[in-house]
Amino acid sequence: MSDQELFYLLALMKVDGVGDIIAKKLLTHCGNAESIFKSKPNQIAAIDGVGAVLIKNIKDKTVFEKANNELQFIKKNSIDISFFQDENYPERLKHCIDSPVLIFSGGNIDLKNKKIISIVGTRQITSYGTEFCRKLIEDLAPLDPIIVSGFAYGVDIVAHQFAMEHNLQTIGVLAHGLNQIYPRTHKKYMAKMEENGGFITEFWSSSNPDKEKFVRRNRIVAGISEATIVIESADKGGSLITANLANDYNRDVFAVPGRVTDKYSQGCNDLIKTQKANLLTSAADLVYVLNWDIKKKPKTIQKQLFTELEPEEQKIYDFLLKNGKELLDIIALECDFPIFKISGTLLNMELKGLIRPLPGKIFEAI
Repeated sequence: MSDQELFYLLALMKVDGVGDIIAKKLLTHCGNAESIFKSKPNQIAAIDGVGAVLIKNIKDKTVFEKANNELQFIKKNSIDISFFQDENYPERLKHCIDSPVLIFSGGNIDLKNKKIISIVGTRQITSYGTEFCRKLIEDLAPLDPIIVSGFAYGVDIVAHQFAMEHNLQTIGVLAHGLNQIYPRTHKKYMAKMEENGGFITEFWSSSNPDKEKFVRRNRIVAGISEATIVIESADKGGSLITANLANDYNRDVFAVPGRVTDKYSQGCNDLIKTQKANLLTSAADLVYVLNWDIKKKPKTIQKQLFTELEPEEQKIYDFLLKNGKELLDIIALECDFPIFKISGTLLNMELKGLIRPLPGKIFEAI
């Protein structure tokens, strides 16, 4: 994108009354941002949502100074730009009607990987939520997913940290411009995240992390991903807004169940109870519902090396060798393992090349 094109796009987004939806209508009608400013009133008056007040605001020249200031910041700091009509714009986000016209990013972000998941939840994460998040990302690591979150306290930063521990690309979606970081205590994670991943935002360098911006930020978290996972949440909170947005975008939503007496499980339990989220007890549940193809596997463990298996894996493998194809529930019953535990074990065995999943939650030894 040329500096001139970007300049007029920035100016358009500063016009009072022009949001993402109206901007897209104007761009579709006029062809580009510069043409919008040069159009006669009667040329754009017929566009749905464009009235006399908005037409008057488009003629306000003060937006050009603001656009020029932001353009200089972008150039000075080598900010990457994604325009909603460009190939480098996040593919899933393109299909959200209210997605940002422009996204600003920094770091080493590569969204070509189709396995993109968002992990969100309370800022008051418990040891239960932390351990579940750790295990989930550890089990998903061989599939090399991109982990998206909001870089906030609690579940967000825990998800980013565990992703970095496993060398997974992780992206923080910010509720402010790229000239600052919030919360400031998380600045220590920035360099590591930018090595393999980074930060994206729709907000300008003049934007501060105001409360309403976090709600707007959540639609990017929900829209950019294939699925949104809520680790822990009270009965109200930003993560539930993100989950509802993901549902609106027709994306899969998962929630981790908890005890009915636990404050930070109430939101997750309600999502499951109202069928707004799939029950998530392990990475295997996610892989099954999303129908992820497991193509990247470590070297298949040869049968003479079974001493490398965990005792649980050996017991399950021996059972499947003897009995052939079996349902997950039967495997759990006969091997005396709880469902929540056996799901993760089966996924690990699949990644090792020991078993293969079949339709209907059936597994067989290879």
